[in-house]
Formats: sequence, C-alpha cells, structure tokens
Amino acid sequence: MSLPEPLRRRLGSFSRTVFTDGHRTGSQRPGDRADTEIVSSLPLQMSLYFNVYFFPFWWLSTVVMLHLKYPVLSDYYKFILVTVVILASLIEVIRLYLGYMGNLQEKVPELAGFWLLSLLLQLPGILFLLLNDGLKIQPLERAVHTILALFLSFQVITAFFTLKRMVNKLETHFSLTKFHQLQEHPLPDFYSLAREEQPVSVTGWGP
Repeated sequence: MSLPEPLRRRLGSFSRTVFTDGHRTGSQRPGDRADTEIVSSLPLQMSLYFNVYFFPFWWLSTVVMLHLKYPVLSDYYKFILVTVVILASLIEVIRLYLGYMGNLQEKVPELAGFWLLSLLLQLPGILFLLLNDGLKIQPLERAVHTILALFLSFQVITAFFTLKRMVNKLETHFSLTKFHQLQEHPLPDFYSLAREEQPVSVTGWGP
C-alpha cells in the first residue's frame, strides 16, 4: 500500500520547496558516497514505536470516558466530541503508517504527509480535546491527551529535521548523478571545435 502517484508528486514538490537547505554552498565530492548515507531518524522511530503501543490505550480511555460523560454534555459538544474522536482515531492510524514508511524507507512524500497530518490536523485536534473546558475533561482524559500531545510535538520537530536531511540527500544525489553523466559523456571542447573549422593547411600567399 502506497500513496497515489499524484499525491506523491505534490508532497515531493512541497518537500523540495520547504525543506531544501538554501544556505548550503557547493556539493559533496563523488567520493563522499552520499548514496550510502543513512538519514532515517532513530529518535523519531523510537517515538513512533512507543506511539503505536500507546494509541490503543489512548483510544480505549477516550471512548470509555466519552461514554461515561456523554449524557451530561450539551448537544453541541456531543456532536463535536464524537466527530473529533472519530477523525483523530482515523488520522492517527494513517499518520503512524506514513511515519513508519517514510522514516524507515526514507521516502520523502510519505514522511512529508506524516509531518503535515501531525502538525495541521492531529496536534490541533488533541489540543482541543485537552484544553476545551466545555468538554468536561476528566483526569484520565487529561493524562492520555497530554502524553499524546507530547508524542506529537516531539515527532513534528524530529520529522522536520529528518525531512531536511532526506531532501538535501536527494539534491546531492541528483547533483552527483549529473556530475557522473558529464564525466562519462563530456561536452565537446569549444577550442577543439574552433580548430576543426579552420583550413587544414595554408599553401602560400598567392593562388
């Protein structure tokens, strides 16, 4: 299972625009072996690993507390809370899958999708569940939402720097590929072309 190709291209273009380090000067030498450099983040992977095991506990705690306090909530907050919990649960499954794929296999579009879901959707949703007093937040909810918010904040930061390294590695790989192509198929020398266009010999001044 992978992202649709149009979405992969859009995420790849977004990553090159946002995460390319414009302050880098020059490129690596061919002997630097950029192709074998590992840019996956161990702290990010450890965070994802523990997040995967914590997610079922978060989901069960949230659903149980929602069931217990549902009768005392206003109709407005009932609808909002059910919607947010359902969306957060679905997004979390997709987000963790993209994080694993993007980080372990060094796939920029997948990791960019993970970063965007974390920053723009999941983190605001969890902060809403954590900070909105109208939801009658219980101690267990506050605890599990706080832990998940810490996971998300750490992952947003580490994924950002991991994406920068991945995109810069791809840029370096592209530059080295062009360099090797020029070595294997050099362009014609301007001066040699000029010499070839001159007459072969000059026999004298007269006819």
